[in-house]
Amino acid sequence: MTIQYDEVRNFLYAEARCLDDKQWDEWLTYYHPEVDYWMPSWDDDGELVTDPQREVSLMYYPHKGGLEDRIFRIKTERSSASSLPEARTSHMINNIEIMNSSGDSTEVRYNWCTNSYRYQTVDTYFGTTSITLVTNEDGQIQIKRKKIILVNDYIHHVIDVYHV
Repeated sequence: MTIQYDEVRNFLYAEARCLDDKQWDEWLTYYHPEVDYWMPSWDDDGELVTDPQREVSLMYYPHKGGLEDRIFRIKTERSSASSLPEARTSHMINNIEIMNSSGDSTEVRYNWCTNSYRYQTVDTYFGTTSITLVTNEDGQIQIKRKKIILVNDYIHHVIDVYHV
């Protein structure tokens, strides 16, 4: 079943809304159990690292269990990245493109910008994300692969899933 552009757009907006509204458990439903969630870092030569197993990444979760653990830590305040007060975020998504679509998966690329407010300070994060969408056995669209490129990687504190 091919995923249509309107479905992709609505899916991305809903996933971002879950982050902004701190609907952590619902946000997790957007991810396939075998998701590969990766935010590579930039090396000293200004190139992205290519191997999350051997090089330092800003974030890397090779399956949904890593994301579930991350959310558990956020919800239970056992996170070095999140503490009280929680950051307030606003995600903006644009330039959504379907790059490739086959019978069982759809490759999507989009740009994003997230404003985050905490401790009377506004931080802005922006970048490009490439995802692979699949439809599960219940007909629900899920993310099977997500690669997040944080363009403004010179940041002054720890970054977390809700920032991107």
